[in-house]
Amino acid sequence: MLPFLFQLRDGEPVSDQIVRAAHRALANGELRAGDLFPSVRALAQELKISPTTAFKVVQELKDLGFLISRPGVGMVVQAPQLPPVAKRLEMLEPAARRFLDEARALHLTAGEVEALLRRLSDPEP
Repeated sequence: MLPFLFQLRDGEPVSDQIVRAAHRALANGELRAGDLFPSVRALAQELKISPTTAFKVVQELKDLGFLISRPGVGMVVQAPQLPPVAKRLEMLEPAARRFLDEARALHLTAGEVEALLRRLSDPEP
């Protein structure tokens, strides 16, 4: 069973969506250091994705320092050192560009978009 919830969306690579969902789950406490992470086979079966895609997800999470392999245990979540802010912003830039393109298409002003982002970033009551 996947240790966090998310829904796949059309229009972006499945592996990217899963990696981002794992980042969010770790940031919000839904996924914690020491938690077991599904194997490539279990991930592929549960999400109904190809084993190649599941392998790519696990490998990227390992490369980013989110997972370590423990013999006899399997994949275990670890809290990685965050990359510098500049690198994290670089990772966010493609999604931000898509978001801004959509906002422009909807004829939204920068102030309206900023208000939306502030509203969405405020903790929910």
